[in-house]
Amino acid sequence: QVQLVESGGGLVQAGGSLTLSCVASGGTFSNYAMAWFRQGSGKERDFVASINWSGGSAYHADSVKGRFTISRDNAKNTVYLHMNSLKPEDTAVYYCAARPSRSYSHAAGPGAYDYWGQGTQVTVSS
Repeated sequence: QVQLVESGGGLVQAGGSLTLSCVASGGTFSNYAMAWFRQGSGKERDFVASINWSGGSAYHADSVKGRFTISRDNAKNTVYLHMNSLKPEDTAVYYCAARPSRSYSHAAGPGAYDYWGQGTQVTVSS
């Protein structure tokens, strides 16, 4: 059983930056592909970015491409989401997720992921 704990959310002005972290425990971190999703108030949970087990392949949603970057440090059991040029529409609860995978494939659907964190709130003011 993998446990995921996110941190790093907060309130930031438009144009600002934040870095989210997600620490995993309870499993071999390098056996999992990781992803970030977000859910705005009253909205569905949307894919943001994913990264394969080694960190050698990453995929970002069009809405964040060029502004957000996903990365991971397998030695620290941690996946990151570096967010720049934040916009008010980026306001949401951000969740990290894990799925067992040692391939280079990516999955953007929430149903593909077996483990979820509790979420961290990101609020971007205009």
